[in-house]
Amino acid sequence: MFETISSEDILFIDIETAPQFPDLTQVPETLQQLWDKKSVHFREPNQVAADVYERAGIYAEFGKVICISAGVIIQNDGTRFYKVKSFHDAEEKKLLSDFNEMLEKFTSNPRKKLCAHNGQEFDYPYIARRSLINGLRLPKILDIAGAKPWEIKERLLDTLQMWRFGDYKNYTSLDLLCAIFNIPTPKDDINGSQVAKVYYQEKNLLRIVRYCEKDTLALANLMLRYKGEPIIAIEQMLIV
Repeated sequence: MFETISSEDILFIDIETAPQFPDLTQVPETLQQLWDKKSVHFREPNQVAADVYERAGIYAEFGKVICISAGVIIQNDGTRFYKVKSFHDAEEKKLLSDFNEMLEKFTSNPRKKLCAHNGQEFDYPYIARRSLINGLRLPKILDIAGAKPWEIKERLLDTLQMWRFGDYKNYTSLDLLCAIFNIPTPKDDINGSQVAKVYYQEKNLLRIVRYCEKDTLALANLMLRYKGEPIIAIEQMLIV
């Protein structure tokens, strides 16, 4: 499969999400009750719903998208570069609308593909669900209701699913795969579990954006390793 995929036909994406509100007390009462029902399945016996509200960001019904970074591999005079653009806005609807418009144009060419790590279980459905919640029309590539599984996998690439080779027992993180493939992980001083705190307490969205952008470079380099091709250094990342 890897030999049939052109690296330059792929849009590599990563999303960052956060709870819809800074804390549970600000959530509408009905949703508070529903979060209490939802969180009972994963909180400890001595915890209440408010104690685990930071986890709300991973659920599209209780969270929101705060950043989407999207990058492509380009060639210039025989040298590969990685060009990345981020979509972020105070209004989630504007962020998603801008991203979806770009995605629709990029994937209007049937050769073009989308790629994310664990994208089939997180990034792709999260973007689609939040788009519908915000009253937005889905890009065709994400409008997969009724599509055959092989049709989905053909254009919605997932580096986690590729690594599984049909084995569904374990989750393998992007960090772990980068480590075993000797890919430098261009991370800043935060990780996914800290995004909500940085967003609401530090109010430092740019810090999250830079983290998200570098994750897409790691993702692109993982695909290049899968294909047996040289990786791209962070110095060759172009932010637009």
